[in-house]
Amino acid sequence: MPEPDQRIHENGSPDRLAIDTIRTLAMDAVQKANSGHPGTPMALAPVVHTLWSRFLRYDPAAPDWPNRDRFVLSVGHASMLLYAVLHLAGVREIDADGQPTGHPAVSLDDIKQFRQLSSKTPGHPEYRMTTGVETTTGPLGQGCGNSVGMALAERALAARYNRDGFDLFDHDVYVLCGDGDMMEGVSGEAASIAGHLKLSNLCWIYDSNHISIEGSTDLAFDEDVGQRFQAYGWNVLHVDDANDTEALAEAIATFRATSDAPTFIMVHSVIGWGSPRAGSEKAHGEALGEDNVRATKKAYGWPEDAQFLVPEGVAERFGAAVADRGKPAREAWEALFARYRAAFPQEAAEIDELRRGKLHSGWQQAIPSFEADAKGLASRDSSGKVINAVAPHLPALLGGAADLSPSTKTDIKGATSFEATNYGGKNLHFGVREHAMGSVANGMALSYLRPYTATFLVFADYMRAPIRLAAIMELPVVFVFTHDSIGVGEDGPTHQPIEHLATLRAIPGLDTIRPGDANEVAVAWKVALEHSHEPTALILSRQAIPTLDRSKYASADGLERGGYVLADAEGGAPEVILIGTGSELPMVVDAHERLTADGIRSRVVSLPSWYLFEKQDRAYRESVLPPAITARLAVEQAGSFGWDRYVTSDGGTITMSTFGASAPLAKLQEKYGFTVDNIVQMARELMEKAK
Repeated sequence: MPEPDQRIHENGSPDRLAIDTIRTLAMDAVQKANSGHPGTPMALAPVVHTLWSRFLRYDPAAPDWPNRDRFVLSVGHASMLLYAVLHLAGVREIDADGQPTGHPAVSLDDIKQFRQLSSKTPGHPEYRMTTGVETTTGPLGQGCGNSVGMALAERALAARYNRDGFDLFDHDVYVLCGDGDMMEGVSGEAASIAGHLKLSNLCWIYDSNHISIEGSTDLAFDEDVGQRFQAYGWNVLHVDDANDTEALAEAIATFRATSDAPTFIMVHSVIGWGSPRAGSEKAHGEALGEDNVRATKKAYGWPEDAQFLVPEGVAERFGAAVADRGKPAREAWEALFARYRAAFPQEAAEIDELRRGKLHSGWQQAIPSFEADAKGLASRDSSGKVINAVAPHLPALLGGAADLSPSTKTDIKGATSFEATNYGGKNLHFGVREHAMGSVANGMALSYLRPYTATFLVFADYMRAPIRLAAIMELPVVFVFTHDSIGVGEDGPTHQPIEHLATLRAIPGLDTIRPGDANEVAVAWKVALEHSHEPTALILSRQAIPTLDRSKYASADGLERGGYVLADAEGGAPEVILIGTGSELPMVVDAHERLTADGIRSRVVSLPSWYLFEKQDRAYRESVLPPAITARLAVEQAGSFGWDRYVTSDGGTITMSTFGASAPLAKLQEKYGFTVDNIVQMARELMEKAK
């Protein structure tokens, strides 16, 4: 192998010219912004150029073609690598409805605005902002997890829709990941799932450069990653030099020929290749500096003073290399789909709906209603009944739990499990891998499916990153959380969520719903599935909740507005407002009835979704919570954080200010004040205070 310094200078080949164009665009963009990560794009330009120009089935003129190969940049800090490729490939921009805008996805001017306000080239790739970005990446490991969901979705779609002679779905998913991804636990969880499922359409290309922000990875990371992935059941290949494009091409060809396992290609690179900072952490997360940029360009044989240079013919050749393979493949697929439509009109119509992000029509009529019942159901049980009622009508709906479906009640009865031997199963088994479960679900949602996940609320901490990213990407994933309070009793404080509702409610764009009886659960699922640009967290109880008599109290349809007057005062304006959610709602209703019997004008407000309530206009919100009525009491078996916006400084809460304890539920409710007697007493005290 030639010495590195003998390979740095441009050798005059068209491929090398394109590779160095990617490198120098990254250098210049980071330098102009004085912010970013130049080293990885410089090192991996040969890898991405080879993948896109020789293998990726992708049509730049139709970047939303359903059977395109997916490219995921899990090393999101190397975003300039993706932006440069999107620019050189000539990818065309499409709007939110999939219609062409007539503009490039990433223009040279966009690259010059790298990391600037409102640009299409933010510091990390953002889904929905830039055409060609398949998922929002940046938090390391998330792109890896998303890719497993994308590969899983392809297998699920193929199992449902492919027919003999009609292979509509057979695309591959490629991921560029790095040392940081490998250190994050989510990538290990996701890789373990992928290996178990034998997702042979999945290829991770691992940039092993042994550099992290603090210095050499030897400071904290010296395991044999290849052996780890072999243990996961992956086919592991090695490329000793990132600049060896033929070795990389051979490895990708091997992946394409592999049918029984996902593929892990270990590529050894030098970060900041060709620069004075090559091989140093200084090339990772900061601009190289003007002098180093000039020195690097000189080493490449590049004009030292040229900035944002795209030599004549480079974009044309690279774009043609991608399009000449992708366009015929896309056109052939469209012709195949036209024949498929004639042969299988119902299935084709379903695919049309999936592409538009729509659910199969008629499912709402399948949602059950529940008769009044003093004993009632745990909301996890009523949720399970709703899932099983609507699932047969929703081909895109599939999901599962982190080894907890018997407890979360999220299995679809009569449906098979999604396994390596049955990609047509509807029940997913994520194992005890909450973090990966969330990121895999996001990948599924990015690939036309409507996934749901399930675990106990206290374990929401293990999957906060993918929940947050689902909100950022506006993905309609349903995150089911059961065992929502101190109602888990004897399991003790480690399993009794206290702060979790507040932390979920704090995520912008996440609809956190805590329904108060079985009929509110039914409406909550309706809302969640009708969301097209919001994820939903459904917060459900372990213990039974009475099913309220809706002939006496307001319809549960009020949940669609987030909060509503469930029971009102008779004979005038209320003197006190009682606010409840979840399993505490019927308890609040009982307190209201006692106050009413004592001649006190009481109002009960059910407030299961703060997110939806805040979307209502001011007039509606004030009709539910009139400003003049300051005697307000909120009751919830969780922390008080955030309730001040609804009870105000003159109101009060019966909430948790400590962690819980291990004891039967009745004892815990008495200890922490969740009794009808205490609600009535505090309501009276607040009324006195308000006089």
